[in-house]
Amino acid sequence: MAALRFSANLSWLFPELLGLPARLRAAGSSGFEAVEVAWPYAEPPEVLARAAREAGLRLVLINTPPGDQEKGEMGLGAVPGRQAAFRQGLEQAVSGHCLMGRSKGAVARGSLVCSAAFLRLDMIHLMAGRVPQGADRRAVKAEMEMVFLENLRHAAGVLAQEDLVGLLEPINTRITDPQYFLDTPQQAAAILQKVGRPNLQLQMDIFHWQIMDGNLTGNIRESFLCPPTLSISTSVLQALAGGSPAAPERSSGGTGQGLWLRSYWDRRGHPEVAS
Repeated sequence: MAALRFSANLSWLFPELLGLPARLRAAGSSGFEAVEVAWPYAEPPEVLARAAREAGLRLVLINTPPGDQEKGEMGLGAVPGRQAAFRQGLEQAVSGHCLMGRSKGAVARGSLVCSAAFLRLDMIHLMAGRVPQGADRRAVKAEMEMVFLENLRHAAGVLAQEDLVGLLEPINTRITDPQYFLDTPQQAAAILQKVGRPNLQLQMDIFHWQIMDGNLTGNIRESFLCPPTLSISTSVLQALAGGSPAAPERSSGGTGQGLWLRSYWDRRGHPEVAS
């Protein structure tokens, strides 16, 4: 069996460090070769790119913007009446978070360079969002799915222009987010099949899948037979570390000293990573 490749989710790891550049440096020093960040939009892309480059890291995954979190939004992909805001957020993820000028190998949109290309990004999680407050999930399901399908078809075209992959991640509604629209692997797979775009794929988060449905072996087998491929999230690492997202963070010396992956890398070594 080939050595597994891991990315560090900097939204969870190294919380003792303030700012993404510091967390990028810490991830590189800890042996990671790739990282993901939920929402990097508060940081200038050139600062993140420089920190990632100096640490020898690829930033492989970000999320679309959450929307207005003060109003309870957590993604906009399936939210009725928020289609324009979702598309604006997608542009921000792909190209709105840009640098003036040009960078070798970057994809230009007009006079701007896409941060996705500048940061060597591979994937964007297209967040579905929450069932509106006070609405009955069953009553709005059909409308929200229709909105989601429309937005996903649009997103697939935008992402294809930049050679990016869009991911759908079911989030459990029993513990983590009771209002989230996309909450089971079966629902996500059915939506992906309806959209039918090869650059939209399923993100497998074992934490959420187990809580909602169990039967991980069966679900994984079915998903590998399904046309979309899988992105295995860092919750796999959390499960192996004892099932808690905070497990690597409990060392008094910080995340790096408590990182269980060191023993895996010592035994198996780092896989070759394409540049």
